[in-house]
Amino acid sequence: MGLLTFSLGGIHPPENKISAGKKIESPGLPEIVTIPLAQHLGAPSKVVVARGDTVKTGQIIAEANGFVSTNIHSSVTGKVLKVDLFPDSSGYRRQAVQIQVEEDDWVEGIDLSDTLVKDFDKSQDEIRKIILNSGIVGLGGATFPSHVKLMTPKGKTAEYLIINGVECEPYLTADHALMLEKHDELIVGVRILMKGLGVEKAIIGIENNKPDAIKIMEKASAEFDSIVVKPLKVQYPQGGEKQLVQALLKREVPSGGLPIDVGVVAFNVGTVYASYLAVQKNRPLLERVVTVTGKSVKKPSNFLTRVGTPVSYLIEKAGGLPEDTAKVINGGPMMGKALSRLDVPIVKGSSGILLLMEEEAYRKETQSCIRCTKCVTVCPMGLEPYLLMTQAEKAMYEEMEGEKVMDCIECGSCVYTCPSSRPLLDYIRLGKGELGKILRARKAV
Repeated sequence: MGLLTFSLGGIHPPENKISAGKKIESPGLPEIVTIPLAQHLGAPSKVVVARGDTVKTGQIIAEANGFVSTNIHSSVTGKVLKVDLFPDSSGYRRQAVQIQVEEDDWVEGIDLSDTLVKDFDKSQDEIRKIILNSGIVGLGGATFPSHVKLMTPKGKTAEYLIINGVECEPYLTADHALMLEKHDELIVGVRILMKGLGVEKAIIGIENNKPDAIKIMEKASAEFDSIVVKPLKVQYPQGGEKQLVQALLKREVPSGGLPIDVGVVAFNVGTVYASYLAVQKNRPLLERVVTVTGKSVKKPSNFLTRVGTPVSYLIEKAGGLPEDTAKVINGGPMMGKALSRLDVPIVKGSSGILLLMEEEAYRKETQSCIRCTKCVTVCPMGLEPYLLMTQAEKAMYEEMEGEKVMDCIECGSCVYTCPSSRPLLDYIRLGKGELGKILRARKAV
C-alpha cells in the first residue's frame, strides 16, 4: 500500500531544504521592533498603549477588537516610540507600535524555563480563554485566531484534530526543527487542543521526507492511543488544509466549506507549540521560528524570532545579503510574496525569509496559452487556471465566481507547470480580490 496523499493534482518541486537539521537558535534582539496591529485574519487589534509608555516583554499592547480578532503583546521591554502607520510586507502602510528595545524584562508570572510540564487541569472554557488572551493564531500562514477554531459552530460536530506537520513548501524547515527539538511539548500541546476542541482523536500528518521527525513524534506519542502519526507521500501542496484532510481521512471538504464541515479542525505544529507555552507556561505568542535560507546564504538558519524584528536584522544574522540576491521572498517560493523593502517586520505569520539568486528569480517571457491543460491537471482544487486568468484579464469577476475561483488556495502549482510562463496566479489573485469586494457589497445590501 502506498503512502497517503490527496487525490487531485499536485506537483513535486525541488525541496531545497538547505536549513534542515539546523538547530533552532536565537538571533538576539534588534534595537527597534515594529509590531503591527493586524497580524491575523479578522479585525485588527485595538491599541492600548501610547507614545512614551514603557512596556515589558509579554505585556498586552493591543486587545482583541471583535470575535474574530486577538490580543497582541510586546515582544520586548522598552519605550514606545510611535503608534503610527508603517509599511508591511506587502508595501501597504498599516497601524503598528514601534518600540525602542532597552532590555528583556518579562511580565511577572511567565515561566521562561525549558522544563517540560506534562499535566494540566484546565477546563475546555479555560483553555479557549487562555488561547485568546495569549494571542494564538494559525502559524502555518493563514493566521486565523485559534480560539475561534476551538469553538465548533452550531450544527457542526468536531471528530478529529489534525496536526499539520507537512511543511511541503520548498526551502522552509521551521516546523521540521520544532518537531525534532520540541516533540514532547508538541504532544502536550496536542492533548491541550484536543480538550479545548472536545475531541477524542488526533492525527499528526508528516511528509515522508522527514523520517527523523516521523520517528521522534511516533516515540513521543506512543503512550497515547488517541494520537496517531501518519507518514504522507511527498506531494505539494499537501499542507493545504483541504488536501491534508483528504489525504488522512479521505473526506472531501465541500466547495466554499471548511474542514469542520466534515468533522475536522486542523492546526499547524507551530500553533500547537504556541498553545503549549500559553497554557503550561503562561507565555503569550510573541516569538516564532523563522527559516532564513537560500542557496547563496552563508548561514541558513532556523531563528526563534521576536515579533516585530526587521527582516534586514535576520538576514544579517544569517550572514548578510549575498551579492547575487535578486529577490527576497516573505515565505517560500511557491506561496510567498516578494518584498519591496527589508525594513518590514517579522509577524506571527512569518514562516521564512528566502533569498533567491537571479537564475531562480528570473521570469521567462510570457507567451500565448497553448491549451496544453497542464495547469488544469496539477490544480489540487479541480479548477481551470487558464480560464480564470482570461476572465480576470477581462474583468469578468462574476463569471469567475461561477468557476469557483474563491476555492483557489493560491498554491502556485499552475504557474510552476505552465510551459508558456503565464502569470496565472497573479491574475487569479487579482480576480479573487475584486470578486471579494463584490461579495462583501452583496452581503451588505
